[in-house]
Amino acid sequence: MTTSDTAQSGDDTFEHAVLIVDSDDGLRTRLTPALRRCLDRDLPVMMVVGAHTERVVRAELGEHGDRVRWGQPGAFYQRLGFAFEEFRRLLAAQHASGKRIHLITEPDVATGTDRAWPVDRADAYLSYEAVRNEVYAPYGCPVTCVWDGRRHPAPIIENVRSVHNHEITESGSVANARYVAPGDHFAARNHLPLPSSPPATDLDLRLAGLDDLPLLRTAVESWVRRRSFPPAAAGDVVIAVGEVASNGLVHGAPPVRVRGWHIAGALVVQVDDAGGRALPPTAGYYPPTMRPGNGRGLWLARQLADVVTAQVHHGVTSVRLHFPQPVTPQPEC
Repeated sequence: MTTSDTAQSGDDTFEHAVLIVDSDDGLRTRLTPALRRCLDRDLPVMMVVGAHTERVVRAELGEHGDRVRWGQPGAFYQRLGFAFEEFRRLLAAQHASGKRIHLITEPDVATGTDRAWPVDRADAYLSYEAVRNEVYAPYGCPVTCVWDGRRHPAPIIENVRSVHNHEITESGSVANARYVAPGDHFAARNHLPLPSSPPATDLDLRLAGLDDLPLLRTAVESWVRRRSFPPAAAGDVVIAVGEVASNGLVHGAPPVRVRGWHIAGALVVQVDDAGGRALPPTAGYYPPTMRPGNGRGLWLARQLADVVTAQVHHGVTSVRLHFPQPVTPQPEC
């Protein structure tokens, strides 16, 4: 019996597998056989993959392709935390109804990204991949992630391998000896510096206390609307920035400075507080119901922004939020 068979037969092992491909043959010789095994056991499969991957797999499966539930990434991955949470809710719903599903995803973290985009989205998504190993485990549904080596540099692909506890090979799913547990993954990333902020910003406010938050929300909404964000998307930015600024006032130290600028089709907001306290490396990645002590503010900000990064430098705690334009519809948080 293969590792994959064991994980899918009902024990407590959570299989979070990666399939690294560098040609369409990898999809045909590794992914398609794994799909057939699931279908033969009547284990439902949902695939949220790119159009090219879907065409290759459908051609291989033939009429059996209609037994797979298909979903298109589209704007789904425009906010990384949103994608992570939507998949979690899908698995939670299956679990609550007593059902199991094999979820297969192809993270769309490169399509349409401007070369001037201020942050590496693929690298940022690795933290969500790492957290999956704990957050998704209670639902008992295997998850396979397809990463294409033709679209990402070799260092990213090697890091992708490290956050999956299994890898799909031509022999099936095997335990990954290079797997790094979530705690170790975050410990290695806790002190990465933020890129330099631009010399000029078009939003710059200083908050002395919580009474200044209404002024902040009004100013941020006006700024975002001037950048042609629709009302729902503008509301997302206002909520996320307000949550982070509130955290800075309550858990850090005033004054809190909020700056914003526009780059490569995105709005970037940085919130600085004078507390100089490092954020827990996993802050905002786990749902509050799993780790109540972590609070809700940064978790909500990660749902509404695309990428959120943080650092402590010269006694200042900085949190930077990136908002793409346009943004996907607001999740029900």
